Amino acid sequence: MDETIPRLAVYKFTSCDGCQLAFLNAGEALLTLSGLVEIVHFSELGKVDPDAKVDIAFVEGSISTPDEEEKIKRIRENSRYIITIGACATAGGIQALRNFGSHENWIASVYASPEHIKTLNTSSAISRHIKVDWELWGCPVNTKQVMDAIRSLLSNASPRIKRDAVCIECKRKGNVCVLVAKNEPCMGPVTQTGCGALCPSVGRACYGCYGPNENPNPQSLGQWFEQYEGLSKEAIANRFLHINNQAPAFNQAGQYFKGIKITNE
Repeated sequence: MDETIPRLAVYKFTSCDGCQLAFLNAGEALLTLSGLVEIVHFSELGKVDPDAKVDIAFVEGSISTPDEEEKIKRIRENSRYIITIGACATAGGIQALRNFGSHENWIASVYASPEHIKTLNTSSAISRHIKVDWELWGCPVNTKQVMDAIRSLLSNASPRIKRDAVCIECKRKGNVCVLVAKNEPCMGPVTQTGCGALCPSVGRACYGCYGPNENPNPQSLGQWFEQYEGLSKEAIANRFLHINNQAPAFNQAGQYFKGIKITNE
């Protein structure tokens, strides 16, 4: 970073705002951060300057409208580093489920005057539109991971983002494996850590909120679900085609078990 005070911004696209709340929930760490950087745009914090030149830009949400497509390109031009945060920004999010079918049909079924709605055919990850420097997955993103990324950049170091499987976190915590011991269809073997193995820690199967880990084998896990858990192929596909349905590894596994293809173009 330059010797001058670094400038930071947090931008929102199509999303639920949960990842921005991860910033606000940082509490004291956010106050400390405000003394290290100048936060120039963060609408939920009351700072609004969407066209500011910044050193670090965090982006929440997927691209689903023509206006958003133009806006993200301007942000890329104005930012030294861009880090996407959360499932929507990194893999389309829950709203990308509409990519299964015709967006015109979806709009017509929801809005009384669909002709006034301007939307793209799909809801897609930020990286499909611009160059992204780093990605922080999760639904919502892990606050500590966000703060660690900022501290690394302020020290002129690249953020170190762990892509270990949730299973590794379970072993660290001494959790009983819900996949083997309880026959729960747990996504932990193919999902990256970040949540602290939240669901398995209370005896529930992982939902895959943090997206695929570094070297996943989702088809093998799906076959385990089918053989040992008795899940149907459709139920298995739905496990992968969920929050992170545009992550290539999960998308391909979903296609394999369901025989369909989500439109990503």
